Amino acid sequence: MIEKTYQPAEIEGRIAKAWEDAKAFRAGRPERRDAKPFTVVIPPPNVTGSLHMGHALNNTLQDVLCRFERMRGRDVLWQPGTDHAGIATQMVVERQLMERQEPGRRDMGRAKFLERVWQWKAESGGTIVNQLKRLGASCDWSRERFTMDEGLSRAVVKVFVELHRDGLIYKDKRLVNWDPKLLTAISDLEVQQVEVKSHLWHLRYPLEDATFDPNDPSSFIVVATTRPETMLGDSAVAVHPDDERYQQLIGRHVVLPLVGRRIPIVADTYSDPEKGSGAVKITPAHDFNDFEVGRRHHLPQISILDQEAHLALLDNADYLRGLPEGAGEFAAEFHGMERFAARKAIVARLEDFGFLEKIEPNTHMVPHGDRSGVVIEPFLTDQWYVDAKTLAKPAIAAVRDSATSFVPRNWEKTYFDWMENIQPWCISRQLWWGHQIPAWYGPDGKVFVAETEEEAVGHALAYYTEQEVITAEQGHDMALDPSLRAGFITRDEDVLDTWFSSALWPFSTLGWPDSDEDLHRYYPTDVLVTGFDIIFFWVARMMMMGLHFMKEVPFPTVYIHALVRDEKGAKMSKSKGNVIDPLNLIDQYGADALRFTLAAMAAQGRDIKLATQRVEGYRNFATKLWNATRFAEMNECVVPADFDPTAADETLNRWIAHETAAAATEVTEAVESYRFNDAAGAIYRFVWNVYCDWYLELAKPVLTGADGPAKAETRAMVAWVRDQILKLLHPFMPFITEELWAVTAKRDALLALTPWPVGGHGLPIERLRNEAAEAEIGWVVDLVTAIRSVRAEMNIPPATLTPLVLAATGAQTGARAARWDGVIRRLARVADITAADRAPDGAVQLLVRGDVAALPLKGVIDFAAEKTRLDKELAKVEADIKRIDAKLGNADFMARAPEEVVDEQREKRDEAEARKAKIREALERLKSAA
Repeated sequence: MIEKTYQPAEIEGRIAKAWEDAKAFRAGRPERRDAKPFTVVIPPPNVTGSLHMGHALNNTLQDVLCRFERMRGRDVLWQPGTDHAGIATQMVVERQLMERQEPGRRDMGRAKFLERVWQWKAESGGTIVNQLKRLGASCDWSRERFTMDEGLSRAVVKVFVELHRDGLIYKDKRLVNWDPKLLTAISDLEVQQVEVKSHLWHLRYPLEDATFDPNDPSSFIVVATTRPETMLGDSAVAVHPDDERYQQLIGRHVVLPLVGRRIPIVADTYSDPEKGSGAVKITPAHDFNDFEVGRRHHLPQISILDQEAHLALLDNADYLRGLPEGAGEFAAEFHGMERFAARKAIVARLEDFGFLEKIEPNTHMVPHGDRSGVVIEPFLTDQWYVDAKTLAKPAIAAVRDSATSFVPRNWEKTYFDWMENIQPWCISRQLWWGHQIPAWYGPDGKVFVAETEEEAVGHALAYYTEQEVITAEQGHDMALDPSLRAGFITRDEDVLDTWFSSALWPFSTLGWPDSDEDLHRYYPTDVLVTGFDIIFFWVARMMMMGLHFMKEVPFPTVYIHALVRDEKGAKMSKSKGNVIDPLNLIDQYGADALRFTLAAMAAQGRDIKLATQRVEGYRNFATKLWNATRFAEMNECVVPADFDPTAADETLNRWIAHETAAAATEVTEAVESYRFNDAAGAIYRFVWNVYCDWYLELAKPVLTGADGPAKAETRAMVAWVRDQILKLLHPFMPFITEELWAVTAKRDALLALTPWPVGGHGLPIERLRNEAAEAEIGWVVDLVTAIRSVRAEMNIPPATLTPLVLAATGAQTGARAARWDGVIRRLARVADITAADRAPDGAVQLLVRGDVAALPLKGVIDFAAEKTRLDKELAKVEADIKRIDAKLGNADFMARAPEEVVDEQREKRDEAEARKAKIREALERLKSAA
């Protein structure tokens, strides 16, 4: 018996347990050993994370695909797991230690600290996994992986060692994004650009061969900078080679103010003649663009900051090299000064000596660490790199050749833009939590890369023994005391970038390199579902690693979903206070309502504007289904064992069978082509409009009438269509459909494992097609709908019955009208139905499937008053359109208004245009009737 009220909180936990107990989502179930696999790897959420709306969308779409293919008989593996999230996890545990007033990580040492991290992971990590289960994610949870579990760690080490052996991993001194609070390099993804109100400082750099005079522009060159503190590390001034103002200065030198360093004026296209003075300071060790300019002109790289972003000038050979006598005093005065304090002191000193020309207000973007919140420094340091350019070539070719395709296709341009301009990938991080780099250093700095320390020791002993032999042969003392051999190498303390391990995810989770069984069956995966923001950081790297190690693309399709924004189109952020918590929505409306909302709004290439009202609306849709199922139960609707829907006698039942087949086809084709919104829209229309509003309504007289063959057949058809609905809706709303599937009949299997209605598993689509039934019932539906529309447009009260005249229609239409006379009069509020050679005067004419139906309204409505009302509405909507057009045509508004505000105005205009068209249609009808 179905409960009277739909309460998602009462069923979701119970249904989830039933799935778990039945091991419904296990890959490799015995009955599917011979089935074709379907594999999806989950984008591993951070072990520190909790479910946000992006996760909810991403995993809902994956689950729709997995449930769909599972019902179609595939051996589905949705591979779950979490990412160790190096920086985030280390911060969580360090914060915990501080809150508990326990020793910090440096006090307790690396080994003890890592013990605490693993302890935290066991107790508190992975909360998001349970939250994904609440969402209904049908992963094979028995296969859950973690990027630092034993197997994945072996895969990471093997990949590092092999890439190093192949010359694709190397160590280099380059600029990185450096977080001076966390004291580590971070990836571009972990950098947030924040708009900051600051200044632009215009500085005078004296020409070497001129006497500096602040009042004589010919004695200096002006450069503008947003970071005056970095001037201490300048090694050149650049001007554009075509800038006529500076042609005679190219090749000359300036003397760096305060420092006294002699630096050249170089010609480089990086300098923009239209910006500032057209001359820019070049600081290769503290700016990514300057680094490239420095490489082109072979400039010195002078780093003047330490790891904590304090000035490091004393004992800094690069800084002090070639400086005039007395420069050490300046270095001693400023050494150790924090960077922003140094900025103020340096600007003040520049002003004292006449080197400051002017200061202008300047608003610009400044990189901040997304975890620490501090300003990021471009920092010159030794790090490990992957030769991404070499690895990118086959990955680019794979997409060009359509071995992997993006959906929507426009994201391929983003992929190519990144991959064709890819830079070396910095993979080392100065953290303790993560995969420690498998590299060891000998006493002379020689690097030994190996999968184990024992293997590294062996390499080192072989190397140094060879050196000893060479040294002895040359008549020198032994290079290495044999007694030191056992412990003479030390391991690199750095760990690998989190993205390094997740780049291996499609094959490392399947047992590589330890086992080939699952790898052979489930690799490559079938589709990757992810957001556009990690095309560079994850998708591209999985492509590179998959092709290099597996010699095959990791997935043939990459579906890129859009962002979930707030109802006005603004990006959700804590600072704006517009973040919508999916768990709160699940608590309030149920997981099914949230899932269906996200799927229904997931149009390709279009961001989702999420309003709580939409979720509430789809909760109402679930309630509609619940009540329709209860209605069927109360009317004793069951499917007999021998019921054949293709053998129905009643026209109404043949019609709903036809519509069921059409809906099943539409939903199937939409899911297959990743048009989730179209699939959701198709099943929504079928359930709400076709099944509930029309079929059940038209079937009521039969169900409440006398027993007989028609009633028995209708009861069976009502239940049979209900079952098809539950199947079609299951991938989108798994909890309510599984519950209704269980309570409406004695079932042999869970709905999650029941065959899909399409594809040779029970529903003979072509045999259900019945164009004659569709023509008849479709005509009735369209006629009633058209009459209702006119009544609404003309403000005809519900209690007022109007006559209906069928004008010059054939015998077939007349027979249909006679068969459905009572239904049409009841549903369309029609007094009577008659036939005539032509439409009477004063009648509004409707064209319904080629037939003319007329509503004589003379005496029913005041035509003149109705025209006046509609004219006023038309004038109002045209004024609204004109006002919106003025805004959208205003260049200042378009430049200043946030994107979501512009989109909102465009949507309002579209709505106004649609309303305008309806009003004009109503006016035309009045005109023809008058």
